[in-house]
Amino acid sequence: ISDTDDQPLLMCSHLGNYSIVTVGRINNARQIIRKTIASPGIHFSEMTNGSFNATELVATLVNKEKNFVEGIRSAQDTIDGSCSILILTQDGIYAARDKYGRTPVIIGEAENGDLCVSTESSALPNLGFLTKKELGPGEIVLLSKAGMEQMQLPGNTMKICAFLWVYFGYPASSYENMNVEQVRYRSGAALAKRDHQKVDLVAGIPDSGSAHAIGYANESGIPLARPFVKYTPTWPRSFLPQNERDRKMIARMKLIPIRELIKGKRLLLCEDSIVRGTQMGRAIKSMYDYGAKEVHMRPACPPLIFSCKYLNFARSNSEMDLVARQAISAIEGKKNPDLMPYTVHGSKKYCAMNEWIRKKLKLTSLKYQTLDDMVAAIGIPPEKICTYCWNREG
Repeated sequence: ISDTDDQPLLMCSHLGNYSIVTVGRINNARQIIRKTIASPGIHFSEMTNGSFNATELVATLVNKEKNFVEGIRSAQDTIDGSCSILILTQDGIYAARDKYGRTPVIIGEAENGDLCVSTESSALPNLGFLTKKELGPGEIVLLSKAGMEQMQLPGNTMKICAFLWVYFGYPASSYENMNVEQVRYRSGAALAKRDHQKVDLVAGIPDSGSAHAIGYANESGIPLARPFVKYTPTWPRSFLPQNERDRKMIARMKLIPIRELIKGKRLLLCEDSIVRGTQMGRAIKSMYDYGAKEVHMRPACPPLIFSCKYLNFARSNSEMDLVARQAISAIEGKKNPDLMPYTVHGSKKYCAMNEWIRKKLKLTSLKYQTLDDMVAAIGIPPEKICTYCWNREG
């Protein structure tokens, strides 16, 4: 939920004692704090890094209203960004999906009628639950001994994060009835349909790139192999740490090459995305060090040009951490260039950006997924998907 904020939090207010957890991002936190702290009796616990706990801020907004439902509604209306909320009370659990459904909230039900709530449907089967309902945008329900009671109807506008299927989501999970693993197969197949590169093997960058590679291999008929394996016991996802030194160390340690599958081969690698290029650069260098003849890369989404302003799945110190933005800066040679021409697949500026990244990563070839193919692979109406990271539409 968060690498930095303590939660769940135990709260005591006129609403009673309760516990709260949140997931999302609050862009206007400082403005809310300045406005809220002016109220009598309101204060916040400052954390060691000088920031404030986002979940505590949400709880403060909830506490200002006369009941939990109005408090949740007020918090979501006030927040610039997104915020899904769970509140455990003496009456039951209030579950609220963020206003535009950017993150999933899923209700599970067991054979005996017990209910649970999760952001991942994959958490349910082994605990004896089946998916009962996916909350809609802004929908609020109360789970109690009496069952599930709808406290607020869902809104009409959804903007669920496309990256859930591309990368973040667990393969066994489904969002909006679209299974993550199947979407990645379709995405890989779409990459293969637009590609005619002659190679010896197709491989995925584990773990999330593996399913895209399966889709590519099935569509192209090129053999699928694992020229490196992931050592999983101690290493997290390498794009998450803000510190470059930590990212490089994780990228170096988590992938182990298999020389016998690399030496003298023309390799085509499928990956979910290229964010900073840290892990990718290390993996590509490793391929060449172990004797690869060629290394081709096929990311399953377009170049990431904009940092997400709705979710905190990854925190970058700057948009310039993104390798695509580094490419644009090098090409333009000036501050504040017009970024939108670089979002158009196949345009002159897009191709220049693509070539800059290819050279930086020392790839034989680099071809990104098109936005249209990525959205089509997801399989829900385009207007329901947030693609802000790629084209500022979300």
